[in-house]
Amino acid sequence: MTSVSETELRAEIVRTCLRMVELGINQGTSGNVSARSGERFLITPSGIPYEEMTPEQIAVMDVDGTYRGPCKPTTEWRIHAAIMRERPAAGVVIHTHSLYATTVACLRRAIPALHYYVAVGGGPTIPCAEYATYGTPELAASALAALHGRDACLLANHGLLVVGATLGETLRRTFDVEILARQYVYALSAGEPSILPDDEIERVRLKMRTYGTQEADDPGLVRLDAPPA
Repeated sequence: MTSVSETELRAEIVRTCLRMVELGINQGTSGNVSARSGERFLITPSGIPYEEMTPEQIAVMDVDGTYRGPCKPTTEWRIHAAIMRERPAAGVVIHTHSLYATTVACLRRAIPALHYYVAVGGGPTIPCAEYATYGTPELAASALAALHGRDACLLANHGLLVVGATLGETLRRTFDVEILARQYVYALSAGEPSILPDDEIERVRLKMRTYGTQEADDPGLVRLDAPPA
């Protein structure tokens, strides 16, 4: 995470939650968001609708389950704590019950490489974690296993889990996976989609490292007004 004050990060978490509702990838009190803050992490409270949530209600947690704040953290705090503990590069965790990702999760299927953009999840599939009761250590362990080598996974009969460096990046990835899930559901309604090979997804994943930046990654491009070296 970029170094920002805890106050700013609290407000950004609330804005992210509201944006999730606007994008149609979460509703009511389902889903949750956390963001690393120094040695601890901030996490959304349990049972408070996003439209009513305030920055002051965001809890501060340690990975051992201790917290500070007026509201107890989401029931899925164990998932967030496990990821923050085991993946030091993870700055943000977003969990949603988005319609299409949850639909695929209820089929207990991975999202395959029917579209090259599956690479946003870090590999050739968006895997599906084994089912466990919500809020339990078993679910946290299942999610962590499914996220091995990945930045997104489905939770069987439950929803979607996404990891990233920043709130903005992770929210975009969450929305992208929901679109992939929608495409998969639509494709299944028409037949069986053609699946891209793993090596192609790896090529795409590497290309995506510079996508959206101004780094030169296309040898066919020549900038005519480039300043002299």
